[in-house]
Amino acid sequence: MRGIYARIQHVFAGRAGKEKEREPSAVSRLVNGWWNRLIAAVYSGSLSDETERYASHSTKRDYVWNSVGLAAWGFIFPILTIVASQTVGAEQAGLFSMAFVIGNLLLFIGNYGVRTYQISDIDEEHSFYDYQINRIITSVIMLVVGIAWCRIRGYDETMTLICMGVFVYRMIDGLADVYEGRLQQFDKLYLAGVSQTLRSVLVILAFSLVVFVTRNLVLASIAMAIASLASFVLLTLPLALFETPKSREFSPRELGIIFKDCFPLFTALFLYALIDNMPKLVMEGTLTYDNQLYFNAMYFPAHAIVMLAGIVYKPQLVRLAALWSEPDEHRRFNIIVLAMFGFIAGITLVIGLVIAWVGIPVMSVLYGIDFERFRTLTYVMVVTGGVSAAIDFLYQIITVFREQGSVTRLYLIAFVFAVPISFLLINYSELSGAVVDNLVIMAMLFVLLVTEYFTIKKRLDT
Repeated sequence: MRGIYARIQHVFAGRAGKEKEREPSAVSRLVNGWWNRLIAAVYSGSLSDETERYASHSTKRDYVWNSVGLAAWGFIFPILTIVASQTVGAEQAGLFSMAFVIGNLLLFIGNYGVRTYQISDIDEEHSFYDYQINRIITSVIMLVVGIAWCRIRGYDETMTLICMGVFVYRMIDGLADVYEGRLQQFDKLYLAGVSQTLRSVLVILAFSLVVFVTRNLVLASIAMAIASLASFVLLTLPLALFETPKSREFSPRELGIIFKDCFPLFTALFLYALIDNMPKLVMEGTLTYDNQLYFNAMYFPAHAIVMLAGIVYKPQLVRLAALWSEPDEHRRFNIIVLAMFGFIAGITLVIGLVIAWVGIPVMSVLYGIDFERFRTLTYVMVVTGGVSAAIDFLYQIITVFREQGSVTRLYLIAFVFAVPISFLLINYSELSGAVVDNLVIMAMLFVLLVTEYFTIKKRLDT
């Protein structure tokens, strides 16, 4: 017996020894390495003096991680809405949807239309310090406007706290965007994708876990903001400073130029966001909050079209800017633009077919609501998504032309028409009117932008 017992001890001791000798996993090594690098940089007193470790000019990784990052970011709203609908019901999920809609609108203030301007600044006319100060200022303004909105609307304490959690999360998103733009500017878009992915995953996990445990949207919204802040401080900010050259000193004059040059960008994008969200804003004062949930749920497939289009063309913006700067490459530029429009039309058709086949039943299961009654309206939403994707792409191209000021008046025209049309259709046909209103306004804006695009291009080509 003693011999058998000794053998058993020997076996377990051997296994324990092997466990100790086993190397940590790749993920553990990566996390430990990053943490050690971060701590060392903090102790040294400067993140910008760290040596770069990740390669640039990696097209395959750029596409993969940018696609993953955009997908994770784009699915936050639908996933959290589904989670809210299943845990706290349609009415409460509608409240959260409305807070998120306002947060998305405020994000345009935070971003100030600078991302495309920044990444196409291939000669670094402005320092990264200038871009950072610009984003800090616009982020503060964004949060102040959000607080003012809650007071003007007279939200109760619950809705105000939900909004604050969403607004802070979106503010961090806006801050992170300028650092991820820096990585893209130096051809490390895949690192920006990694940053965006991890932040989005943490936000989804934090919100979902808290709302499942507490059934409290206020606590879940606050958890979402905390998770976003943690990912920004521990990953996004240091990654951008580690992996890009140290910036020149801050220049008040250059900061003023950024604000001046990007004001048309901001105005146009913010007006576009107002136009796109006008049905939801009018619905808030006219219909019950569960209609917000129905509207956004129907729009999510359309949003997928905008997101997929962005996944394809956004990594090419720097290349397109370079092609346009060379007169001999204008033909290739035109071919890429035409191909992108063909791609948008194709994915719109594919998503429409998917919705017709399995999309409606799947939506009904996910939200716990019968969407069969909204089948026709969902088809209209898909078409709207295709038009919106084309508008977004056209706007980015016009920004590459550095002619963004030319389209501001078009957005203003569309906005002036959008307000009375929205009130008329929604008051007359309620949810159906909101869906049709969205398509009508987007179609009008698309026609205006196409006309302006050809006018600008003809002038620049001569």
